[in-house]
Amino acid sequence: MSPNSPQPILRTGRCLIIGEVALTHDGSLGLAHAFVDAIANAGADAVKFQTHIASAESTPAEPFRVKFSRQDKSRYDYWKRMEFTEDGWRGLADHARERGLVFLSSPFSIEAVELLDRIGMPLWKIASGETSNGMLLDRILDTGTPVLLSTGMSPIEEIDAAVARVRGRNVEVGVFQCTTAYPCPPEKIGLNLITFYRDRYGCWVGLSDHSATIFPGLAGAALGIDMLEVHVALSREMFGPDVVASVTTQELRQLVDGIRFIERMRANPLDKNASAQETAPLRKLFTRSLVASTDLPAGTVIAREHVAIKKPGTGLAPDRLEEIIGRRLARSVFADQVLAVDDIEGLAHH
Repeated sequence: MSPNSPQPILRTGRCLIIGEVALTHDGSLGLAHAFVDAIANAGADAVKFQTHIASAESTPAEPFRVKFSRQDKSRYDYWKRMEFTEDGWRGLADHARERGLVFLSSPFSIEAVELLDRIGMPLWKIASGETSNGMLLDRILDTGTPVLLSTGMSPIEEIDAAVARVRGRNVEVGVFQCTTAYPCPPEKIGLNLITFYRDRYGCWVGLSDHSATIFPGLAGAALGIDMLEVHVALSREMFGPDVVASVTTQELRQLVDGIRFIERMRANPLDKNASAQETAPLRKLFTRSLVASTDLPAGTVIAREHVAIKKPGTGLAPDRLEEIIGRRLARSVFADQVLAVDDIEGLAHH
């Protein structure tokens, strides 16, 4: 799927599954390309990166959130090491599109927006720390391309304002429920906010999941989320701050398969009566009938001890037992013979 594809990227009844590489490529363009192939092979719809331009985004004094790198003396040095050239980004975008993936990258400066705009963004995913960045958002809205807002660090009022800002420019919007915790425990996933955002904004709603499991994504699919973003690692032994909050590519494959299975279930509600008709032949195998417990001659007045209840369900139903007690046999029957209406005098067909 390319940005110019006539098939809408976000559409009713099908969750857009985004494999988030973020910075787990650790500054290696080759590794970034390996992620593109791995995420495509796992069956996801999109691959997403983060575009950081250190000089446009940070000051050398920016502290590490968590000191994870022995290589980088400062957070600024880390951002610098994560940079790719515009040709590098364009090559990743081309590779993703060749593999049938939507190519996405979150910008963290206006310069990054301009770079990505030249490459072509079919959607803009705004990181939770940038939702309140009005200048960045306005530059993105200039493109007229749909915007997906993350909400991990935002109170409701800030989300309200961001959604209104996007809609004020007649741009389509989606909202991700996101909790800024790495990894995120189940108590903080906030699955309840999926329906809250859908009711409040009437827009695309999804989950940006950092639990490092497939479970929230599956639960979200059961609620009919429009989009899911999960961090991906080739292995949990990789280096990087997001690895602890990532699923492996093998788990991503399970997640994709599970979501597609759930979507098929949701798209095909069962009519119980119609289903029962379809299983009528099986019902005869698994249910029971009234049967003779011993050989009985014609004319026998049927007593309780003359009747057993056994499989298959091809004869008189067990709930007719009291109806046949005291009636006479119209013909002789043998032990374990399934009793039929015509075997018993005066018994009506139901």
